[in-house]
Amino acid sequence: MKVSEAIRMKRAARNFKDEPLPEDIIHAILNAGRRSQSSKNSQPWQFVGIQDKAILKALSECGTWAGHLAGAALGVAILTPDPSEKFQTMFDAGQAAAYMQLAAWELGVGSVPASIYEPEKAREILGFPEELHLRIALSFGYPADEKVLTAEPQKGGRHALEDVVHWDRW
Repeated sequence: MKVSEAIRMKRAARNFKDEPLPEDIIHAILNAGRRSQSSKNSQPWQFVGIQDKAILKALSECGTWAGHLAGAALGVAILTPDPSEKFQTMFDAGQAAAYMQLAAWELGVGSVPASIYEPEKAREILGFPEELHLRIALSFGYPADEKVLTAEPQKGGRHALEDVVHWDRW
């Protein structure tokens, strides 16, 4: 699948089959995040790959709309230094997330991000060091509805290019 096709077809998958992901697919997803670009090549992220269903369930309760984590075959917590100290940190984490999601999509794996609104509760669950912060986690799995992988994008689902691009000046 071409990158442009993955971008055009990618959509959120929040419901997953109760089926594990093979190790090579998990590594391909995580490696895509590791290879993503970052400000000044700082690579400010650490990832926690989560397959334990009890941990996924507990983490799913750390965000108002993070329930999909409970049903994921793989959760990935994206840890960063304090994002308030350098504004590029969350941009870099977002790029790692996007790379992982596009790599997963190419492999037939659905995904969706979750905002973590209770980061200290998440720290207790995952045991990561005080100097790291968690704001975003990703759910991965084979979509419960396989048609989501091949369905054409909805008409009118995205703003038209001319509505969001301004040339040279506003």
